[in-house]
Amino acid sequence: MLTTDAVVRGLIGPREAPRIWARHLLNCAVVADLIPVGASVVDVGSGAGLPGMVLAVARTDLTITLIEPLARRTAFLTEAVAALGLERTTVVRARAEECVGKLPVADVVTARAVAPLDRLAGWCLPLVAAGGRLLAVKGAGAGAELATLLSGHAAALARLGAGAAAVRFCGDELLEEPTTVVEIVRDRVLESYPRARKKR
Repeated sequence: MLTTDAVVRGLIGPREAPRIWARHLLNCAVVADLIPVGASVVDVGSGAGLPGMVLAVARTDLTITLIEPLARRTAFLTEAVAALGLERTTVVRARAEECVGKLPVADVVTARAVAPLDRLAGWCLPLVAAGGRLLAVKGAGAGAELATLLSGHAAALARLGAGAAAVRFCGDELLEEPTTVVEIVRDRVLESYPRARKKR
């Protein structure tokens, strides 16, 4: 589906199709090593299902919610969930910030190639349960990006209940380049969040 329908529908670039296995599927699947057994997972900005759909296939013990705002993407995801018989996977058409208070908080929130860490943390951490974690799949610059986040946005992170943060590497034994993941633990859940100001 990723190398045919997803390409035709503009969800995967045609140049990505020949390298879909190593660059995308395995790159996502190894993130499963960081997810506890039986966890609830919310995947933000699922797109063509990376990493959420891959995790659903690799780990049938997980309960997964795929959040994606674009209709053509959610249509593809819904079709893929049905075709693969993923009974514990749900597709929600929405932005992450619209889901706060509407979806149950999750043990793990994942995101891949969605946004810079400062914005991503603001969108995703409110969806993480206390003691849970955000797993952001990033590139080689993850360490520098995390350092910038911690130095420039410490107060904002504290307001979101963020705790320890670190860069993790997954799939050393399977991939030429291990998958780089920024992990941010959420120590506590706040009762309310400041509302975003409306643009004039």
